[in-house]
Amino acid sequence: MSGLIGKKIGMTSVYSAEGKNIPCTVIEAGPCVVTQIRTVEKDSYEAVQIAYDDKSEKHTTGSLLGHFKKAGTTPKRKMAEFKDMPEVNLGDTLTVDMFSEEDWVDVTGISKGKGFQGVVKRHGFGGVGGQTHGQHNRQRKPGSLGASSYPSRVFPGKRLPGRMGGEQVKVLNLKVLKIIPENNLILVKGSIPGAKGAYLTIEK
Repeated sequence: MSGLIGKKIGMTSVYSAEGKNIPCTVIEAGPCVVTQIRTVEKDSYEAVQIAYDDKSEKHTTGSLLGHFKKAGTTPKRKMAEFKDMPEVNLGDTLTVDMFSEEDWVDVTGISKGKGFQGVVKRHGFGGVGGQTHGQHNRQRKPGSLGASSYPSRVFPGKRLPGRMGGEQVKVLNLKVLKIIPENNLILVKGSIPGAKGAYLTIEK
Protein backbone atom coordinates (compact mmCIF):
# COMPACT_ATOMS: atom_id res chain seq x y z
CA MET A 1 0.00 0.00 0.00
CA SER A 2 1.23 3.50 -0.79
CA GLY A 3 1.37 6.14 1.89
CA LEU A 4 3.19 8.87 3.78
CA ILE A 5 4.74 9.52 7.17
CA GLY A 6 3.10 12.24 9.23
CA LYS A 7 2.71 13.82 12.62
CA LYS A 8 -0.41 14.16 14.75
CA ILE A 9 -1.31 17.82 15.27
CA GLY A 10 -4.50 17.40 17.30
CA MET A 11 -8.26 17.06 17.02
CA THR A 12 -10.93 19.42 15.78
CA SER A 13 -14.31 19.17 14.06
CA VAL A 14 -15.78 20.16 10.72
CA TYR A 15 -19.33 20.54 9.45
CA SER A 16 -20.60 18.30 6.67
CA ALA A 17 -22.81 19.44 3.80
CA GLU A 18 -25.81 18.20 5.80
CA GLY A 19 -24.82 20.37 8.77
CA LYS A 20 -23.50 17.56 10.99
CA ASN A 21 -20.55 18.29 13.26
CA ILE A 22 -17.93 15.60 12.53
CA PRO A 23 -14.95 15.06 14.87
CA CYS A 24 -11.67 14.68 13.02
CA THR A 25 -7.91 14.48 13.54
CA VAL A 26 -5.48 16.91 11.90
CA ILE A 27 -2.33 15.24 10.53
CA GLU A 28 0.71 16.92 9.02
CA ALA A 29 1.51 14.44 6.24
CA GLY A 30 4.86 14.99 4.59
CA PRO A 31 6.65 16.28 2.71
CA CYS A 32 8.58 13.00 2.59
CA VAL A 33 11.76 12.27 0.64
CA VAL A 34 12.48 8.99 -1.16
CA THR A 35 15.70 7.72 0.45
CA GLN A 36 15.92 4.18 -0.96
CA ILE A 37 14.27 2.00 -3.58
CA ARG A 38 14.23 -1.72 -2.76
CA THR A 39 14.38 -4.14 -5.68
CA VAL A 40 13.88 -7.88 -6.02
CA GLU A 41 17.36 -8.34 -7.49
CA LYS A 42 19.15 -6.66 -4.59
CA ASP A 43 16.79 -6.94 -1.61
CA SER A 44 14.49 -9.87 -2.53
CA TYR A 45 11.42 -7.63 -2.35
CA GLU A 46 10.07 -4.41 -3.81
CA ALA A 47 9.42 -1.36 -1.66
CA VAL A 48 10.12 2.36 -1.40
CA GLN A 49 11.74 3.84 1.70
CA ILE A 50 10.74 7.39 2.57
CA ALA A 51 11.92 9.73 5.33
CA TYR A 52 10.26 12.62 7.17
CA ASP A 53 11.07 15.48 9.58
CA ASP A 54 14.46 17.22 9.49
CA LYS A 55 17.14 16.33 12.02
CA SER A 56 20.50 17.96 12.78
CA GLU A 57 23.67 16.33 11.46
CA LYS A 58 25.13 16.51 14.97
CA HIS A 59 22.62 13.94 16.22
CA THR A 60 22.84 11.63 13.20
CA THR A 61 25.15 8.63 12.94
CA GLY A 62 27.80 8.52 10.20
CA SER A 63 26.17 5.62 8.38
CA LEU A 64 22.82 7.42 8.22
CA LEU A 65 24.52 10.63 7.08
CA GLY A 66 25.91 8.70 4.11
CA HIS A 67 22.53 7.10 3.48
CA PHE A 68 20.76 10.48 3.28
CA LYS A 69 23.59 12.06 1.30
CA LYS A 70 23.18 9.38 -1.38
CA ALA A 71 19.55 10.44 -1.71
CA GLY A 72 20.57 14.10 -1.87
CA THR A 73 18.63 15.18 1.22
CA THR A 74 19.21 16.38 4.78
CA PRO A 75 19.09 13.93 7.74
CA LYS A 76 15.59 12.88 8.79
CA ARG A 77 14.10 11.60 12.04
CA LYS A 78 11.59 9.01 10.84
CA MET A 79 11.84 6.43 8.04
CA ALA A 80 9.34 3.87 6.77
CA GLU A 81 8.88 1.53 3.81
CA PHE A 82 5.79 1.20 1.65
CA LYS A 83 4.90 -1.30 -1.04
CA ASP A 84 2.91 -0.61 -4.21
CA MET A 85 4.12 2.98 -4.37
CA PRO A 86 3.87 4.92 -7.65
CA GLU A 87 6.94 5.15 -9.88
CA VAL A 88 9.43 7.35 -8.03
CA ASN A 89 13.14 8.12 -8.15
CA LEU A 90 15.73 8.51 -5.43
CA GLY A 91 15.46 11.97 -3.87
CA ASP A 92 11.88 12.64 -5.04
CA THR A 93 9.58 14.52 -2.67
CA LEU A 94 6.15 13.10 -1.87
CA THR A 95 3.43 15.40 -0.57
CA VAL A 96 -0.12 15.19 0.72
CA ASP A 97 -1.32 15.59 -2.90
CA MET A 98 -1.15 11.80 -3.25
CA PHE A 99 -4.37 11.69 -1.19
CA SER A 100 -7.73 13.08 -2.19
CA GLU A 101 -10.93 13.87 -0.34
CA GLU A 102 -13.29 10.93 0.17
CA ASP A 103 -10.29 8.51 0.22
CA TRP A 104 -10.18 5.80 2.88
CA VAL A 105 -6.89 5.41 4.76
CA ASP A 106 -5.31 3.24 7.46
CA VAL A 107 -3.37 5.08 10.18
CA THR A 108 -0.71 3.46 12.40
CA GLY A 109 0.73 5.05 15.53
CA ILE A 110 1.97 4.37 19.06
CA SER A 111 -0.84 4.66 21.60
CA LYS A 112 -0.48 6.84 24.69
CA GLY A 113 1.37 5.07 27.51
CA LYS A 114 -0.69 4.78 30.71
CA GLY A 115 1.88 3.05 32.91
CA PHE A 116 1.13 0.12 35.24
CA GLN A 117 -2.64 -0.25 35.61
CA GLY A 118 -5.00 -2.58 37.45
CA VAL A 119 -7.52 -4.96 35.94
CA VAL A 120 -10.49 -2.56 36.13
CA LYS A 121 -8.86 0.07 33.94
CA ARG A 122 -6.78 -2.30 31.81
CA HIS A 123 -9.38 -5.02 31.09
CA GLY A 124 -12.70 -3.56 32.25
CA PHE A 125 -13.23 -5.88 35.24
CA GLY A 126 -16.17 -5.02 37.50
CA GLY A 127 -14.32 -5.39 40.78
CA VAL A 128 -14.97 -7.88 43.60
CA GLY A 129 -18.43 -7.95 45.14
CA GLY A 130 -20.19 -4.92 46.60
CA GLN A 131 -19.49 -2.78 49.62
CA THR A 132 -22.55 -4.17 51.41
CA HIS A 133 -21.10 -7.69 51.54
CA GLY A 134 -18.30 -7.15 53.97
CA GLN A 135 -15.78 -5.88 51.42
CA HIS A 136 -13.12 -3.80 53.05
CA ASN A 137 -10.50 -2.68 50.50
CA ARG A 138 -10.83 -5.07 47.57
CA GLN A 139 -13.35 -3.34 45.30
CA ARG A 140 -10.93 -3.06 42.35
CA LYS A 141 -8.97 -6.30 42.85
CA PRO A 142 -8.95 -9.12 40.25
CA GLY A 143 -10.37 -11.73 42.65
CA SER A 144 -9.51 -15.43 42.64
CA LEU A 145 -7.23 -16.63 39.85
CA GLY A 146 -8.79 -20.09 39.83
CA ALA A 147 -5.63 -22.19 40.18
CA SER A 148 -5.49 -25.05 42.71
CA SER A 149 -2.82 -27.56 43.70
CA TYR A 150 -3.06 -28.55 40.07
CA PRO A 151 -1.83 -26.90 37.86
CA SER A 152 -0.27 -24.73 40.63
CA ARG A 153 0.50 -21.96 38.19
CA VAL A 154 -1.12 -19.14 36.26
CA PHE A 155 -1.70 -19.88 32.58
CA PRO A 156 -0.10 -17.52 30.02
CA GLY A 157 -2.50 -14.89 28.72
CA LYS A 158 -4.35 -14.47 32.02
CA ARG A 159 -5.78 -10.97 32.26
CA LEU A 160 -3.87 -9.36 35.11
CA PRO A 161 -2.53 -5.91 36.05
CA GLY A 162 0.39 -4.67 33.94
CA ARG A 163 1.74 -2.08 31.56
CA MET A 164 -0.99 -0.44 29.52
CA GLY A 165 -0.64 1.57 26.30
CA GLY A 166 2.55 2.43 24.48
CA GLU A 167 1.80 -0.17 21.79
CA GLN A 168 1.58 0.05 18.01
CA VAL A 169 -2.06 0.42 16.99
CA LYS A 170 -3.46 0.44 13.45
CA VAL A 171 -6.87 2.01 12.81
CA LEU A 172 -8.51 0.88 9.57
CA ASN A 173 -10.83 2.61 7.11
CA LEU A 174 -10.76 6.24 8.17
CA LYS A 175 -12.35 8.70 5.78
CA VAL A 176 -10.37 11.69 4.50
CA LEU A 177 -12.57 14.74 5.08
CA LYS A 178 -10.36 17.55 3.85
CA ILE A 179 -6.88 18.21 2.45
CA ILE A 180 -4.98 21.50 2.87
CA PRO A 181 -1.99 21.11 0.50
CA GLU A 182 -0.42 24.51 1.21
CA ASN A 183 0.13 23.44 4.84
CA ASN A 184 0.64 19.70 4.18
CA LEU A 185 -2.41 18.92 6.32
CA ILE A 186 -4.93 16.12 6.03
CA LEU A 187 -8.12 15.89 8.11
CA VAL A 188 -9.21 12.34 8.92
CA LYS A 189 -12.58 11.43 10.43
CA GLY A 190 -12.42 10.13 14.01
CA SER A 191 -9.55 9.63 16.43
CA ILE A 192 -6.17 8.00 15.90
CA PRO A 193 -3.63 6.56 18.36
CA GLY A 194 -0.85 8.64 19.87
CA ALA A 195 -0.28 11.94 21.62
CA LYS A 196 0.09 15.30 19.90
CA GLY A 197 3.34 15.38 17.96
CA ALA A 198 3.51 11.58 17.61
CA TYR A 199 4.68 10.08 14.32
CA LEU A 200 2.16 8.25 12.16
CA THR A 201 2.08 6.29 8.94
CA ILE A 202 -0.87 6.91 6.64
CA GLU A 203 -1.63 4.21 4.06
CA LYS A 204 -4.24 4.08 1.33
